[in-house]
Amino acid sequence: MSKPKLKLAKLPDMKPAKITVALPPDLMGDLEIYAQIYEQTYGEKQPVGALIPSMIAGFLASDHGFKKAKRELA
Repeated sequence: MSKPKLKLAKLPDMKPAKITVALPPDLMGDLEIYAQIYEQTYGEKQPVGALIPSMIAGFLASDHGFKKAKRELA
């Protein structure tokens, strides 16, 4: 099986910050599956909580409306 090309790049070394968030079971299940695929792709096991900050950062970076509104606030 070839390794999938994930949108999320391999995580850099970083000190994780803790947050508390309630997720619907289906979303948590998908995040756990993503973490498994991440491990298969990069050979490194990462907890879901370590992947989420990069996922959110990528989402915000790709949201043109957010970037425009953020510039207008500055």
